This record gives sequence, C-alpha cells and structure tokens, in this order.
Amino acid sequence: MRQRANYALLNFGEHLGIDERRLDVPWAEFVGDESSELTFEVAAEPDASYLEVQAYDVGSFDHEIHLNGEPLSGFDVPPAKGWQYWMDAIVGTELRVGENSLQFVRDVDSGDSFVVGNVVVNWKEPVES
Repeated sequence: MRQRANYALLNFGEHLGIDERRLDVPWAEFVGDESSELTFEVAAEPDASYLEVQAYDVGSFDHEIHLNGEPLSGFDVPPAKGWQYWMDAIVGTELRVGENSLQFVRDVDSGDSFVVGNVVVNWKEPVES
C-alpha cells in the first residue's frame, strides 16, 4: 500500500516556569507548569510518527511531552541555551485516527523556565490507489 506524509503545525508560544520574570519573553504567554493542550486531527491510520519541537532556553532533561494524555518515552526536550529545534520519535504512546492532543509538562523539581514555540507533528498515512 502506498503512503504519503502528513503533518499538523501547532503554535504554542508559551512560557513554562515557576516565575514569569525568569525569562525576558514578553511575546510568550506565561502558563506555569503545563502548556495548553492543543488538538489536531488525523484522518487516516497513522504510521511512523514523530514530532519536531522549537524550544527556547531549556535547562533540564526531565520535562515531558504528553500525547493524548500519555507521556512520550525517554527524554523529550534536551537542554540548550537559546533557541533549539529538536526531533523526537513518538514512542510509548500513539497517534490515533480522529482528534489527538499535545501538551508540555514542566519538571517541577528542576526550577527551569523555558518557552515552547511551534511544534510540527508528522506521520505517514495510507493513500488509496
């Protein structure tokens, strides 16, 4: 069966942290320990999925990305000063046909503040011949 690539672009633009004064990012909405839970649609059975994350000033390995309420396995966003663009395989949970949700959860023990910019969720789906 033939497949094609598909994707969803999610714009978070949110600052996670214990104090909004920790980072000078007035363009990002301060949200505390959890980002908004953004949703997107998958129309056909997904396969080989991954996501690409744009993040700013991440200081800890222990933050999590939740897909449909379940954490991805392994570390999700590695520490880096300034902006970074990170790709992560979707493992430990799955995309599903229909509505899916994505959320970032800050490790409250880290004392870290960071920003989540755009996220692209990618997957393959079958194409009817």
